[in-house]
Amino acid sequence: MDSSAGQLGPSRTVADVTALDFGKINPVSGPVYIDGAEPGDALKITLHGFAPRETDGSGWGWTANIPGFGLLADQFEDPALKIWTYDAMTMEPALWGDMGSVPLKPFIGTIGVALAEPRLHSIVPPRRTGGNLDIRDLSVGTEIYLPIEVAGALSSVGDTHAAQGDGEVCGTAIESPMDVTLTLDLVKGANLAMQRFRTHGPVTNHLDAKGYDVTTGVGPDLMAGARDAVAGMIDLLTARHGMPAVDACMLLSTCGDLRISEIVDMPNWVVSFYFPRLVLE
Repeated sequence: MDSSAGQLGPSRTVADVTALDFGKINPVSGPVYIDGAEPGDALKITLHGFAPRETDGSGWGWTANIPGFGLLADQFEDPALKIWTYDAMTMEPALWGDMGSVPLKPFIGTIGVALAEPRLHSIVPPRRTGGNLDIRDLSVGTEIYLPIEVAGALSSVGDTHAAQGDGEVCGTAIESPMDVTLTLDLVKGANLAMQRFRTHGPVTNHLDAKGYDVTTGVGPDLMAGARDAVAGMIDLLTARHGMPAVDACMLLSTCGDLRISEIVDMPNWVVSFYFPRLVLE
């Protein structure tokens, strides 16, 4: 299911964003019990394919500004909602109104195994055993290795996306329900402290063709630097294209990338935000 558990979709409006039941957010499919899995082993998950679920013959997704959520939540306090449609067969870029389009790269947002601590854990924050990682490169061909902490591993997946930028800065991507094809393999005695993954090809070439506009944040706090870099890009897009700031924030979340450019020249670090020019040119 999509990360709203069906609360948002093609027929929904911005009023439904305000009415979200957060107790249903980020549902996952599972858990799957892995025979022979024990603490100290690892679960290797290979991602083979993503098939968007269609409504009226089209794939669909949503991006929202949810009050109280996202990197710049204090600057964007009102709800906003963008409903996307796209060709589920060709996966051609999804239109951003009449201004541009966002290249699609389906991936799994939430993928993990159970923690050892015997209590109820929120699905929202990521953990050492995976969970809501929101790493856009967990796409077709990627292999992720998860440290197993309980017998059977108890593997679950969910929160599929049609596209996202690194950072998911407004808190949501193009949230889109999909069927996922994957393989689970047990790796005995791996003794991983944290998940890791491997890709088998380029991770940005679908966005590189026309280069990037880049804004930066500089200072002793990486979070403040990230906020400054994103705010700078929002200012750039609103001035250049005349779009509302909240729309710019949502667009950045689907296709722009936050990067740590420098973290050694104390006392100040550099965070950069890369916006692919092909989206609006």
